[in-house]
Amino acid sequence: MEQPKVTPQLVKDHGLSEEEHQQIIEYLGREPNFTELGIFSVMWSEHCSYKNSIALLKTLPRDGEALLSKAGEENAGAVDIGDGLAVVFKIESHNHPSAVEPYQGAATGVGGILRDIFTMGARPIASLDSLRFGSPDNPRVRYLVDGIVRGIGDYGNSFGVPTVAGETYFDDAYTGNPLVNAMAVGIVKTDGLVSGTISGVGNPVMIVGSKTGRDGIHGATFASEELSEKSQERRPSVQIGDPFTEKLLLEATLEIIDNDLIIGIQDMGAAGITCSCSEMSFRGEAGVTIDIDKVPVREDKMTPYEILLSESQERMLVCVKKGKEEDVRRIFDKWDIDSTIIGESNDSGIFKAMLNGETISEIPADVLSLGGKTPVYHRETKKPDYIDKLSMINLDDYPVDRDYNNDLIAMLAAPNICYKGWVFDQYDSMVRTNTAVGPGSDAAVLRIRKTTRALTMVTDCNARYCYLNPRIGASQAVAEAARNIVCSGGRPVAITNCLNFGNPYKPEIYYGFAEAVAGMGEACRIFNTPVTGGNVSFYNEDPERAVFPTPTIGMLGIIDDLSHITTQWFKDDGDVIYLIGENREELGASEYLHTMFDKNTGPIPELDLKYEKHVQDTILSAIKQGYIKSAHDISDGGLAVALSECCISNHENMTGASVELSDEIRPDCLLFGETQSRVIVSVSEDNAGRLVEHCVQNDIPFSALGRVGGDRLKIGGFIDLPLADMETAYYDSLKKLLERV
Repeated sequence: MEQPKVTPQLVKDHGLSEEEHQQIIEYLGREPNFTELGIFSVMWSEHCSYKNSIALLKTLPRDGEALLSKAGEENAGAVDIGDGLAVVFKIESHNHPSAVEPYQGAATGVGGILRDIFTMGARPIASLDSLRFGSPDNPRVRYLVDGIVRGIGDYGNSFGVPTVAGETYFDDAYTGNPLVNAMAVGIVKTDGLVSGTISGVGNPVMIVGSKTGRDGIHGATFASEELSEKSQERRPSVQIGDPFTEKLLLEATLEIIDNDLIIGIQDMGAAGITCSCSEMSFRGEAGVTIDIDKVPVREDKMTPYEILLSESQERMLVCVKKGKEEDVRRIFDKWDIDSTIIGESNDSGIFKAMLNGETISEIPADVLSLGGKTPVYHRETKKPDYIDKLSMINLDDYPVDRDYNNDLIAMLAAPNICYKGWVFDQYDSMVRTNTAVGPGSDAAVLRIRKTTRALTMVTDCNARYCYLNPRIGASQAVAEAARNIVCSGGRPVAITNCLNFGNPYKPEIYYGFAEAVAGMGEACRIFNTPVTGGNVSFYNEDPERAVFPTPTIGMLGIIDDLSHITTQWFKDDGDVIYLIGENREELGASEYLHTMFDKNTGPIPELDLKYEKHVQDTILSAIKQGYIKSAHDISDGGLAVALSECCISNHENMTGASVELSDEIRPDCLLFGETQSRVIVSVSEDNAGRLVEHCVQNDIPFSALGRVGGDRLKIGGFIDLPLADMETAYYDSLKKLLERV
């Protein structure tokens, strides 16, 4: 086959440096041909190789007693939860595709993360997301929000997995480059886990699922460059999803696994056939030879380059046990899914692609695979000048002679605080009937069938904190995720992460990345939540700005008894309200400054990780002992917003509260400051003394705030509002913001 000649310009056009070009020549012992250049382009892109991040990622805590697969070993993390069961979970980004084609970009992001779960043998039970957009005042932002939310909802709803939790934030930093992070969770028997492996000699290798088209070619490379005005021309790099085919693929995949017919299986995500063949061979210390002409295609005259790099959705690569080919084919035929043998395993260690008996590409699998010989870089760091400039606050610049009733109404209506039902009401959160707590509380809770236990899960990150102080901000993201898990009655066990940053070749950007990884690692060690895997997404920039450093944390927790499930809203009139933790005069980096004064300035709230862990342990112990009826962490918007959410977040049964505050600090800091390690709890009159004794024994500060009841929220002499006014501001604002013509 005639292939274009590889030139220095062609190498550059493929996103490879001259140094990398020379390294390729050294590995191959010759100049790569055009198809091989394309293969290296995608496999050595940041998206696939993690070449600018892997050195730092290896510093994260990745060991734990319950871990069944460590970060990087498989396509997702796996945690033993007892009773012979494991949870498989992971989070990934689909930012760039969603910026140019919001509906399909978001939909295929959901589809891809679901395949990572069920290729390990786990049945998906839940989906979560973390979404970031520019200001809803911008018409294009509203267009992106609409397409992305519909894409997530349509794919998840059609596939039949409940979308149970997430977060949606708005800031100008995400105007041209939205963030779409999708997380999935699945359940599998511990002896049913499957590896993404090709091994042995003579075992058939099959491609199963949809036919291969030209959609998504160089999607991995596209995800490894900054967005620009020309990015709209990269629409062919965005894949097209089909959730109904994926549902059939799920059932067929789990059936061939249950029948012990295969050696390994992997999703064809970024870099398609190339990535699956090379990574699976590398894991199994084997080689694979495939015949490109046997790959089922849906478009005429597709070249080997296009077939090998296509990222068409709903496809898997399966290494079948020799002699079981017909059994596998019979199962896929039953589910009306294509299955075709395209090659077989060998002991060469080489990924070889043939066309009509001619070798098109021949590359050692280890030079293409993460953990093998792909490039590893240590980038320059430089602390951005803005951090010191924005790290100070003069509280005298912010008057305290204000109408705090009006301020609270404005805060409840702010896009980062208000009820996000416009988003998650488009998602089916109850399908499969395991959802005990869906969107709207601190964390989602799903019952584990045939047990008396449950899983709790959340995504979290305050990116403004990470912008102003990336190390403490990342630590805080882990701490808040753990706090949300605990407030739901769960014990945090592990995290996955999606690290969204700008261009790593810019020292100021890489400083934020390095600091965030360090802060995340520090927190995970304190909370004993090892990192099971995740995703790094660099180059999140538009021509005007980089996104805020956004290390999104996806955390998993275990609720040991269904009776421990706890929600954030107040329950009964007369219950006593307590603040666990203490208020401090901190207003920097708050949502209050952002909403009321249009300021993103620090310093961010202080965080003592050991103290935070002690507070969480004390609260979880009290929940398990049955003292606590509701628990809600204080985060964005501070104490006043948290109390409001306790009153109105159960829309069907809202109840007021009357609270007195004795702290001698500024009222704006008291009401809206975001001091860490604080939780609002409510208890019955009978259990109030027990909770007090429990806090005293554990040396945790606390204060009695007031009681539940009535149809108003009263906070000291500062706030006195009817619930009806708060309800309107909280529940109606996002719809009004997003549905403007």
